[in-house]
Amino acid sequence: MYGSFIPLQKTDVLKHLRRTFNMDFSNRSVVEDRSRLMRHLLQIDWILFPQIVVYKKHTLTLDDLCTLADQNWLNDQVMNMYGELMMDSANHEVHFLNSFFHRQLMTKGYDGVKRWTKQVDLFSKSLLLVPVHLEVHWCLVAADNIRKRICLYDSQGNALQKVNVLKYLMTEAKERKQTAFENGWTVSFDEEIPQQSNENDCGVFVLEYSRCLTLGKPLNFSQRDIPKIRKRIYKELCDCKIHLQD
Repeated sequence: MYGSFIPLQKTDVLKHLRRTFNMDFSNRSVVEDRSRLMRHLLQIDWILFPQIVVYKKHTLTLDDLCTLADQNWLNDQVMNMYGELMMDSANHEVHFLNSFFHRQLMTKGYDGVKRWTKQVDLFSKSLLLVPVHLEVHWCLVAADNIRKRICLYDSQGNALQKVNVLKYLMTEAKERKQTAFENGWTVSFDEEIPQQSNENDCGVFVLEYSRCLTLGKPLNFSQRDIPKIRKRIYKELCDCKIHLQD
């Protein structure tokens, strides 16, 4: 179920009501608390209000989708379904690894994740995207298989030290007998990328970095674009597809 009205803010509710009934509801009271607002809306049968979005193996609840509202932190469910949409939009020339992958790699080492990509030929992909969750901060590692270049993207400008992606790729290449990928990699940290100015939007920055890299677009966005980007991501998730035209 997707493509239906799921409000992120009270202004979205008012706009939807105005379009539906051709009336001005701006002077009506609107419940501010999101959970109360949802319970109220779900009792109104004339608003098509899905409780879930399902796509392939992914399921998003209203609570998941509401992490895109305001300055909430994105959760793993949103990150992973959006990653699936990006892979589909690139005809699977790009592979987005599960958001739990790096955590497992850090705690269990290569043996803890070697089965995660058993059905995927990583080295046939042009680009690998690895979301990295470091305690309370999201960042991104991108591995360009064509140039054998690993680049770190951090919206807080920190040079990541403990990501282990290079070691993982070299070990994976050895296990799969992909000798061309066992060495020759370079690692860089891109400092000239959009930066966040708060403590809440790192997950959105990671998804937007990933989207730009997947679509081959420059990283031409800033903190002030984030509210619009949050809405676009929300709509893409509800539509179960990446909108190629912003």
